[in-house]
Amino acid sequence: METIAAWLAATAASEVIQKVFWIIPVTQTIHILTVAMVFSSVVMIELRVLGITKSQTIEDVAHRYVPWIFIGVVVLAVTGSILIVGEPMRSLPSYEFQMKMLYLAFALAFTIAFSRSVQHHAPVWQTAGGGGAGTQVASRTLVNVLALAALLSWCMVVMYGRWIAYTVVH
Repeated sequence: METIAAWLAATAASEVIQKVFWIIPVTQTIHILTVAMVFSSVVMIELRVLGITKSQTIEDVAHRYVPWIFIGVVVLAVTGSILIVGEPMRSLPSYEFQMKMLYLAFALAFTIAFSRSVQHHAPVWQTAGGGGAGTQVASRTLVNVLALAALLSWCMVVMYGRWIAYTVVH
């Protein structure tokens, strides 16, 4: 990974990003604000799935917040790529960056699976996630475990992402 990072650091794009003083701070600001948007959307979904909030159906909550997650992930990919190109030695070889990418894969897998499941099986989600009298204990437990795993995955993405900023560059 260090070889790729060294090659990337020597590219013209990396040099421009490093030399133009405002690119990295503006990109980081957009990246962090988008992280807040995505994480807030995830929390709103998981609060509903866990049955903590019940003012809307799970289908309505998914319809409202999942698009913000996917739009945010695109913005994060663009801004994250700019940050990586601008400072490849800080991110690519670091353990924190690699862990962030691993947890991001888990978080996205949970989000995509949830989104598709709600689209195709909304009535099942209403029963399993609604906390109603018809809810089976096993399905409710599974839904809660998956919701907590998804939330934990997104928390780890945020934590490792912030940790990259404090990693010592070798």
